[in-house]
Amino acid sequence: MSVGRLRPVIRLLHCGLHIVRAVLICALIFPFSDAAARMAHVERWCRRTLTVLGIEVRRSGTPNEGATLFVANHVSWIDILVMMSVRPMRFVSKSDVRSWPVIGWLVACGGTLFIERKRRSDALRVVHLVAEALRAGDQIAMFPEGTTSDGRGVLPFHANLLQAAIATSVPVQAIALRFADAREPVSAAAAYIGDMTLMQSLWAVVSARDLTAHVVVLPGLSPQGFERRALAERLRADIATKLEHGADEGLG
Repeated sequence: MSVGRLRPVIRLLHCGLHIVRAVLICALIFPFSDAAARMAHVERWCRRTLTVLGIEVRRSGTPNEGATLFVANHVSWIDILVMMSVRPMRFVSKSDVRSWPVIGWLVACGGTLFIERKRRSDALRVVHLVAEALRAGDQIAMFPEGTTSDGRGVLPFHANLLQAAIATSVPVQAIALRFADAREPVSAAAAYIGDMTLMQSLWAVVSARDLTAHVVVLPGLSPQGFERRALAERLRADIATKLEHGADEGLG
């Protein structure tokens, strides 16, 4: 068997070992670490995971310092790894992720805030949690589409959680994500959509050649003067414009 055919298997084996390392860090080190030290561990682990998976990150733009609500388009579970490699941040994620074996526990250890998207009333609870975290100086990231897309465009944004930035007067910073590979400027291998299982998605990722995450961090935006739906539309339009031009010109 050629090295090319073995490469996905080797990557999967390395990924399994890397997950074991994360479990040991969370179990043995996190209980004795403060929040900053835990986030530093998570950042290093995410960077290493991307290397193990064979994903290169190319970034342009600079993330804000201090409390910020980051908003990005959502393509895959890889998005979190990519964004964490750019800047350590806490995420808002759907509650389903919490039930994933091992991974759900690891994500929770990273300070993720979980929302039950099927319950509209849960959004208010999470808005308060996000606002509290922002007031404490945390950097929080969310995917307002509420689900993943194929990466070629941006789905409609849910505006509820943006209220946390408006209430706290904390800047919002949009991030445009696009994955490319050796075959496609918008990689189908990266998309985690439809009925695809996590293992199917993982295999597609490790099998891709030259998978690259292009990350554009747009300038920060003050939420003052915006109603949350208008803010959502502005952020969505900014990301969509960057993706539209990026697919032709090379995002990032």
